[in-house]
Amino acid sequence: MDTSAVIEIKNVSKKFKGFELSIDNLEIPEGFSTALIGENGAGKSTLLNILAGIRKDYNGEVSFFNQRFEGKDIRENIGYEGTDDFFLPHWTVKDIETVSKMLFESFNSDRYNMLCDELNITETEKSFSKLSDGMKMKTILSAVFARDTSLLLLDEPASPLDPLMRDKLCSMIRDYIDEGNGQKSVLFSTHNISDMENVTDYAVIIEQGKVVEQGFVEDLKEKYVMVKGETADESGKELVTNTLCGAAFSRYGFEGLCPAEDLDKLAGLDIAVETATLSQICVGVMKKYTLIH
Repeated sequence: MDTSAVIEIKNVSKKFKGFELSIDNLEIPEGFSTALIGENGAGKSTLLNILAGIRKDYNGEVSFFNQRFEGKDIRENIGYEGTDDFFLPHWTVKDIETVSKMLFESFNSDRYNMLCDELNITETEKSFSKLSDGMKMKTILSAVFARDTSLLLLDEPASPLDPLMRDKLCSMIRDYIDEGNGQKSVLFSTHNISDMENVTDYAVIIEQGKVVEQGFVEDLKEKYVMVKGETADESGKELVTNTLCGAAFSRYGFEGLCPAEDLDKLAGLDIAVETATLSQICVGVMKKYTLIH
């Protein structure tokens, strides 16, 4: 699929004690919802903080919107949700509205209040620090979605939400993408893609600070399949272990993710092949990378 990039990342690196984020070349497609998927500590938040301009102590190059915007216009066109100290602790829902109107020209108070009602934000007089984690996230999302932007950067937005609110978040993301007619994009991070799979168009899997797989979801589902089979003899087990990504064995048999191009290697074994979910692909790829390293 021919697409333009809303974000281009080249040779970006950031070193910490015992960890390094190292992204050689990554392009986030414009007009789609992209999931940045990885374990806790894989480097997702560090990358998003770099993209949001919060962290500037890194090497490499980052560009947005094919350089259609510059300076203040870039800030106006990007909405960001972070996980730490997003609003001052004493701010109320009304204070957040007042400050957002001062900071962003496109902030829409009517839309903000409508979203607060839709997301059932009832504790409007409480300070932000006293809200539950779920209520904090709903308040942040209301403020972010109340702006007229072209790109959203969302760091683990689903983690503190209950199942109904996660479903609502998926609807909000899909509506945002649809309203843009190919000009609006979302990049969100998650360590558990199962609840967000239905709103993911493109996936970037990151492990130990490096991108280990990426692609449109439908392409990844053609690239990998789930294989299940009965327990094999020792030679069969060795073949399965060497072919599948993180094969799991039990007394009932085995299962694991298999690159579709490697299926012929399992010829002779009694296996069943199934379409893999994005969650299964992510787990299998991450297992493979962990075992290699």
